[in-house]
Amino acid sequence: MISRSYKTEEPKENPHKVDVKQLYNKESAQVMHITLKPGETLKPHKTPVDVTFYILEGTPTVHIGDESIVFEKDTLIESPADIVHYLSNESDNQARILVTKAPRPTAQTKLL
Repeated sequence: MISRSYKTEEPKENPHKVDVKQLYNKESAQVMHITLKPGETLKPHKTPVDVTFYILEGTPTVHIGDESIVFEKDTLIESPADIVHYLSNESDNQARILVTKAPRPTAQTKLL
C-alpha cells in the first residue's frame, strides 16, 4: 500500500506561483493538491486531457470556458480537454482543490 499526504509533500514549482503538491503521477492519471490563499488565482490555461476539480475546502471560483461559478466543498467539477480553465479564490478563506488529469498529459499545459 502506498499513501501520501499533501501535508508532507514538497510544493511543485509551477507557473501559477501557488501551492501545488503532486500526490500521484502515473501514465493513467495525475493528481495534484492545490491550496489557494484568499485572492490567489491560477493563470488561464488549456490542458490536452480532461480535468476534474474536487473541492476539499473553501469556496473557490471555477472558470471553464465562458462560465465562472463559485463551488462549495464536496463538489466535483469536470473540465473537458482543450478548454480554457482556471481557479480563483475570491473569498476570505483558504481553498483546497484536488485536481485530476486523466490520462496524464504528455504535452505541456498551454498558458494563455
